[in-house]
Amino acid sequence: MIEFSFIPLFTWLVSLLAVPAILLCRKKPDVREGVTFLAAFLKLGMVFMMLPLIRDGKILHFRFGEILPGIPIEFRVDGLGILFALVASSLWILTTLYSVGYMRGLKEHDQTRFFAYFAISLSATIGVAFAGNLLTLYIFYEILSLSTYPLVIHHGDKEARTGGRTYLSHLLGTSVAFVLPAMIYCYWKSGTDINFTEGAFLDGKIGSSDGLIVLLAFTLGFAKSGLMPFHSWLPNAMVAPTPVSALLHAVAVVKVGVFCVLRIFTGVFDTDFLQKLNVGTVITYIAAFTIIVSSLIALTQDNLKRRLAFSTIGQLAYIVLGVSFLSSNGVTGSVMHIAMHAFGKITLFFCAGAIFVASGKKYISQMVGLGKQMPITMIAFLIGSLSIIGLPPFGGAWSKWYLFLGALDANQTAMVIVLVISSLLNIAYLLPIPVNALFRSPSQKDGKDSDSGIKEAPLACLIPLCITALAGLLFFLFPGLGFELAQLITK
Repeated sequence: MIEFSFIPLFTWLVSLLAVPAILLCRKKPDVREGVTFLAAFLKLGMVFMMLPLIRDGKILHFRFGEILPGIPIEFRVDGLGILFALVASSLWILTTLYSVGYMRGLKEHDQTRFFAYFAISLSATIGVAFAGNLLTLYIFYEILSLSTYPLVIHHGDKEARTGGRTYLSHLLGTSVAFVLPAMIYCYWKSGTDINFTEGAFLDGKIGSSDGLIVLLAFTLGFAKSGLMPFHSWLPNAMVAPTPVSALLHAVAVVKVGVFCVLRIFTGVFDTDFLQKLNVGTVITYIAAFTIIVSSLIALTQDNLKRRLAFSTIGQLAYIVLGVSFLSSNGVTGSVMHIAMHAFGKITLFFCAGAIFVASGKKYISQMVGLGKQMPITMIAFLIGSLSIIGLPPFGGAWSKWYLFLGALDANQTAMVIVLVISSLLNIAYLLPIPVNALFRSPSQKDGKDSDSGIKEAPLACLIPLCITALAGLLFFLFPGLGFELAQLITK
């Protein structure tokens, strides 16, 4: 049942309306950050207001303006949208708290600008989550690219500017070169109907050849999903401060990429139509290649944030892989992995930032024995790693289980092998970090413990990583909500 509501509009607006207040309070950091927290809690509260309605099978919508004939800016909140909004809005609160500790701890410059663009980015993320048609999705996707660019180049040095140029040119270049023509083609073939409704709006209007080209254009054009060969922007964006990396790699940017791919598979085509066209296998093998190669590259990285970046590329490809199976279990695994990976990976980035704030260390080879001085941080890193790997009793076990089932449903035995190999590679590039930190002795210099003066990061950094690590356990024990929302999409 579709029901008109203003709540999606207000949920999108609240972080946008906070921006002027943040800018006006630049000389009062406590007030500025208070405004950020207020907007974040209001956004999460409004998402929770919509949740019971979505669980009852309702779809909320709101529309305004008309960009093209018959195509307004439209919000449409369904199971997939509310799940993504829950992840983004809840993690915005924790990332804000973490940012306060990180930015103040390192005495970062331009903190007001940072929080302002942070709020705009979350508004764009919610715009994507609630997009009711292809044009609305595309507009907010581009706004997110532009609003996160100042965050990527925050440090303002040559390395930051170079990374920022790569970031923006890759994301805008692929969307303009691939997504825009594909969207225009859909607009033409569908008779101007590009709304995300039940079933595919392209069903019966294109053949296999056209379908494959359009599907590839959308999947690769939404390069925030990190699929190879359009992935290099992601490790280059590691020049940003760690809270930005956490935002990019766990919440807003990369999850918007895979969210858009899921929308294309389920809202533009739908899995039944794609099975008729028999075009999903191409995406399956692109995703599998990305998973294995990115995991192998991650093994070679000594810089912790770059290792986590290549890990993210592989984990995002899991989500694309699952939906490409075109089965109910595969889609369920993909949808659940959005939330499971978000909380697991943001834990790892929070830990990386806490280590840097407390010790100045950013290379894995420097972290041997660091668990003696930072036990809470390294235990949280261990928990986040186990969740990403997909081992019980942590949340990632559920999403990987459904990905395995999806591969079996699709008779993709080769992909079962890919999932097993990639999980072993996950263990190889993640577990040695906390194990060496917790169970090996720190290096010594001149007969003294070189890390003797290091202690845990400030509480504002420590509390969020503890909460997100705990969430990994709770997602395993209580997977019902994620599974329920995934089922709304696969019905």
